Amino acid sequence: MKKYVSFILIALVSSVFTLAGYQLLNKDKTPVKAKIFEPNNSNDSTRNFLRQVNYDNYDAATNKIMPDFRDVVKKTKNAVVHVRNTRYVQQYQPYYFGYREGPVYKQEGTGSGVIISPDGYIVTNNHVIKDASELEVTLDNKQTYKAELIGTDPNSDIALIKINANDLPYLTFGDSDAVALGQWVLAIGNPYNLGTTVTAGIVSAKGRDLKGNKRIDNFIQTDAVVNPGNSGGALVDTNGNLIGINTMIFSMNGSYIGYSFAIPSNIVRKIADDILEFGSIQKGVLGIKAAELNGDIAKKLHINQTEGVYIYDIENNTGADKAGLEVGDIIIRINNIKVSTMADLLGYLKTKRPGDQIEVTIIRNGKTKTFKIQLSKNNAAYLKSLGLSVKNVNKDILQRYGVQNGVFIDRVNNRLLYQNGIKPGYLITRINGQDVYSVDDITSMIDNMNHKRYTIEIVSPDGRTEKYIFQ
Repeated sequence: MKKYVSFILIALVSSVFTLAGYQLLNKDKTPVKAKIFEPNNSNDSTRNFLRQVNYDNYDAATNKIMPDFRDVVKKTKNAVVHVRNTRYVQQYQPYYFGYREGPVYKQEGTGSGVIISPDGYIVTNNHVIKDASELEVTLDNKQTYKAELIGTDPNSDIALIKINANDLPYLTFGDSDAVALGQWVLAIGNPYNLGTTVTAGIVSAKGRDLKGNKRIDNFIQTDAVVNPGNSGGALVDTNGNLIGINTMIFSMNGSYIGYSFAIPSNIVRKIADDILEFGSIQKGVLGIKAAELNGDIAKKLHINQTEGVYIYDIENNTGADKAGLEVGDIIIRINNIKVSTMADLLGYLKTKRPGDQIEVTIIRNGKTKTFKIQLSKNNAAYLKSLGLSVKNVNKDILQRYGVQNGVFIDRVNNRLLYQNGIKPGYLITRINGQDVYSVDDITSMIDNMNHKRYTIEIVSPDGRTEKYIFQ
């Protein structure tokens, strides 16, 4: 009996000390620390070390440290703005044998933008500001400014605008090539005009090529929630660096269903720099025609390589031609960046200019070789809306035609144009009264064409000028 009494007394005393200790600890309002035992990296797996973790981001149920983005949000959200696009649309009504002016309608669209310099330069999507009569930017602190359009690249869906302000919060560009699958990212923007909204996710894929998106072929795919209004907003890493501009969602109903896509920051930065420095986009090209490898193509070509880009043609006097690339070469790396798809190759080239030197690693006859190649200027383009292939021409050819500017029609795939006399060998000199000097000019003009009706001036080989109206 005495033994049982002793046990009871010991239990009571222990309980008292436990309760007293609990009360004493809870008088301190500072965050409680948890000690987690983890295996040491040494060969002795029985050794452990202590690491202290704040309960703010420690999940006791799973014994894991949970992500905490509060510091990142504080660092970045003030640099993301709300962009309002106001446009005035004039309608035309049938009137006897022509048209007369109808009423003017006011239309508004909204999106997001990212401040990239303290003096007010902002990047956004081209589709956010397209056809704008007025642009207005609202900062996170509700301050509103009129904005000026500096330049745009419809091909990449990037635009640069500016507000008249100084000492603004801004984001620094990160290296989108270094982004890894599975890493945490935040999407910051203005969905549904709700105001600044932050969502989190991971990088789901890189180099994503979405069919039907024109020329954007190198998206970063995430599962961060993005909705209408997020366009032009920031995709940032956990260090607060800008790694992409949120641009698209994949959806059957117009709202987010699990996939969102951002234009990589390396492309965005190069486009913004080109607009500021040159006023237009400088495109560096390798000078090859190529196809993306897969299992089926590899079988047809009787090769074992199933990843990479297979060269099937090389343009004369381009960087690829001068460096010694050959038909049949398989590109597997470019400046130490792995090339598995065409999107990998084209996306990287979008960050480069004519004259830049790059290293291209290829497989030829089972052996790996590396070439240093200087990128050429873009000398050819296909105008899908017109069904024409065009090329740049030199001054000698322009003199022969008796003109100061123009691009050469190399191929005509449009039967209607061909039947009306437009054949290879003609020069396109003007579009809607604007002189055409290069294939980049004509591509930009066609992409920016806001009119359903436009006029193209063409010069024949015998020097005759003709005008054609498209609508």
